[in-house]
Amino acid sequence: MNAPTPAKRLILIVDDDQLLAAFLSEVLHHAGYDTVLAYSADQALAQVAEREPDMALLDIHMPGMSGLELAKQLNRNTSVPFMFLSGRGDSDAAKQAAAYGAVGFVVKPVDEQHLMPAFEAGLARADEIRQLRRTELNLNAALAAGRETSLAVGLLMCKFQTDRNTAFEVLRDHARSSRRKINEIADQLLTAEETLNGLHAAFSARLKK
Repeated sequence: MNAPTPAKRLILIVDDDQLLAAFLSEVLHHAGYDTVLAYSADQALAQVAEREPDMALLDIHMPGMSGLELAKQLNRNTSVPFMFLSGRGDSDAAKQAAAYGAVGFVVKPVDEQHLMPAFEAGLARADEIRQLRRTELNLNAALAAGRETSLAVGLLMCKFQTDRNTAFEVLRDHARSSRRKINEIADQLLTAEETLNGLHAAFSARLKK
């Protein structure tokens, strides 16, 4: 059986110049990407709400909400990476693009020869950022789970006057027998201990009256 064909990556093109948007779409289609067009920032936000693209190409200067303001909203409310379409190719334009969080920019007038190298470099950078974020989230989750387990092991050592290895093995075996993750059991133990400590304090206060 043949393996399923991977889905094409979706690129959102945002430009009030419909001829330029159509040209960019044609070039990207030819390179193997799917595209969706928006001729204003409002249309772009509606498209993103329906489906987040893998990349957005944003014209900086548009009537109404500018590409810069649209970039702020994408940064604030989505995980969509974006590049700017700029009429300037100097260092100030590059600094402005970086300041707004763009992964690159394409200088107008756009031609296919210069578009694709800049676009693919930006997309590669966006993929790197996604992977770093994913790794960071996974690492933070692992560290949090590790801290909970370590605290729970210490709690069991104190409660049952046992060594660390025995406490960990009992915690692990209990997690396996209940078909739950060890950090879930650890979190439950810590929560129960906090509740007991709170009740102990409440009883102590009542007895002193």
